[in-house]
Amino acid sequence: MIDKKQTSENRRILQIAIPSIISNITVPLLGLIDVTIVGHLGSPAYIGAIAVGGMLFNIIYWIFGFLRMGTSGMTSQAYGQHDLNEITRLLLRSVGVGLFIAVCLLVLQYPILKLAFTFIQTTPEVEQLATTYFYICIWGAPAILGLYGFAGWFIGMQNSRFPMYIAITQNIVNIAASLCLVYLLDMKVAGVATGTLIAQYAGFIMAILLYIRYYGKLRKRIAWKDIWQKQAMYRFFQVNRDIFFRTLCLVMVTMFFTSAGAAQGEIVLAVNTLLMQLFTLFSYIMDGFAYAGEALAGRYIGAKNQTGLRNTVYHLFYWGFGLSLVFTILYSAGGKEFLGLLTNNDSVINASDSYFYWALAIPLAGFSAFLWDGVFIGATATRQMLYSMLIASASFFGIYYAFHSLLGNHALWLAFLVYLSLRGIVQTFQGRRIMKKVIVSQ
Repeated sequence: MIDKKQTSENRRILQIAIPSIISNITVPLLGLIDVTIVGHLGSPAYIGAIAVGGMLFNIIYWIFGFLRMGTSGMTSQAYGQHDLNEITRLLLRSVGVGLFIAVCLLVLQYPILKLAFTFIQTTPEVEQLATTYFYICIWGAPAILGLYGFAGWFIGMQNSRFPMYIAITQNIVNIAASLCLVYLLDMKVAGVATGTLIAQYAGFIMAILLYIRYYGKLRKRIAWKDIWQKQAMYRFFQVNRDIFFRTLCLVMVTMFFTSAGAAQGEIVLAVNTLLMQLFTLFSYIMDGFAYAGEALAGRYIGAKNQTGLRNTVYHLFYWGFGLSLVFTILYSAGGKEFLGLLTNNDSVINASDSYFYWALAIPLAGFSAFLWDGVFIGATATRQMLYSMLIASASFFGIYYAFHSLLGNHALWLAFLVYLSLRGIVQTFQGRRIMKKVIVSQ
């Protein structure tokens, strides 16, 4: 009986985690496809323009990622409670807020771009091409932010397959549209941007069609006066406010890591960038299991199923620890060969030897932070998640400034690993108390 229960719980986790991992891996492909296409146009300025434009949109949309995370946690709890009315309201509420933010971005697109280029120093040609890219892709904001609401809602409904289908469709459409516009119509950067825009709306339209096809019966439960009800909106923004500030901390740490490496020279910047690819690859896997934590933890909390919640957390950490060991072994055995695939610059590869052991510590130091984030989002314990991020971020900057004059780039990696570890440690202490409190208060 126990083995059957364990098998069943593992199956639930993997049914959500695996499609989410595939979706995560396809996300950077949109940018990679754009870079690959313009990389064959003859001028490095095209690559620079796509890199700058892509970075701007990554930062903008990353900040509004709360639309996906907050929606996932609240929807999974409503799913566990079998509250179909609230489930319907949450989708409309999230997509509606996302579209409102998108309109604000469209209205403010000119000052946003001007502000960005006060911090980004580049050549006039790259700036001109990046401006073209930005002014086209910014019109994809309604599709992207609307999709955040749909993706979080689908995951909250225990369905990570639909976001995976949407991500794959977007990549196929992006490839086809960009190639046609660039090589048949000679639109160059404008063609790549337009192809990306078309792919974004293809994904959004697909999300709407999937909802109508498979969840269409919920439309009869729409009560517009209840969607924007004051108390519900207060909870919606309270949850998402904490995620928003938590994401700002994450963005600050990530951007500072890059800028601090750049200040130490091109070689150190290149080494840090390559080694961070090992972290990025690992994060795609752990994020998939974090999504499973969001969906299942919220579901069990909504159903007041303490046993199911504990089993989910236990099995999540079983998978997290096991996969961390596997990644540590794989990086130890083939990590340097992987770096060799990313660059053939011998000076960069040789310089990475001094810092490689820091990258080996990432999986075991970081896996619990990812998993607890998922559980806390499912529990809508976002205030506690914000507290852990504030403590970890403060430690990151404190350790770096305390030791960088003595340790140089090693201080940056030490600070980053402490930051990752502290997020998980603080949330571990918070976790048991919060889980009990949430169950009791439901």
